[in-house]
Amino acid sequence: MRAGPLAVTEALRSAGYPAPATELIAQVGHAVVMVQELLPGTKIDHLDHRGLDQALELNQLQADRLADRPDVPTAEFHLREDGPGYCLHDPLRQHNRRSAELERRITAVGADHPDRMAGHDAVHLDFHPGNLLAADGSITGVVDWDGAARGDRRFDLVTLRFGVHSKEADPGVTRRLDAVLDALPEDVLRPAWAHMSLRMVDWAIRHFTPADVEHWLDLAEQRVD
Repeated sequence: MRAGPLAVTEALRSAGYPAPATELIAQVGHAVVMVQELLPGTKIDHLDHRGLDQALELNQLQADRLADRPDVPTAEFHLREDGPGYCLHDPLRQHNRRSAELERRITAVGADHPDRMAGHDAVHLDFHPGNLLAADGSITGVVDWDGAARGDRRFDLVTLRFGVHSKEADPGVTRRLDAVLDALPEDVLRPAWAHMSLRMVDWAIRHFTPADVEHWLDLAEQRVD
């Protein structure tokens, strides 16, 4: 934790990024316990245009923050092999024909791209509205940095796009975010989208309903080719 997520948040906090300070970290049996600063605001349920503007500005602030921290681990995509408890491939292979075809396409993306992200940016890895705090329309904090690592900050924009995939989402916000993703280089967007597709469909298969699986398949299939 000290070499990874805590190092990431420390680097960001020094640049004025609203990440919580960590007051205490300790090993308790097999668990790690952390006490962090309480930030103002409450989680964002529905991202609006103002929130999207601020999220994009925060993403810019993540650029090159780990250039002088080569010890911070690089984020992995897990496109050809299972991740540590998530991004599992076999649930997709076994669930139905549609998910099995998606898994085949994800593996093909993995064969074309490195399994580790390039870059020296700070990457949150779970940058969705539920991890953004806001008060009076302004983002006051970004929480849940347990998976943070080195890589390409633009990965977090793909995560954000998955985070706004709901019936209640503002279509204008979704269109704006899609336009941002359309401008990303293929070697950034393609593996990032494949990773999020694998992550969300696998998790839905193992923890949610068949309707939830179809919900994530609908989004995943838009860009995995």
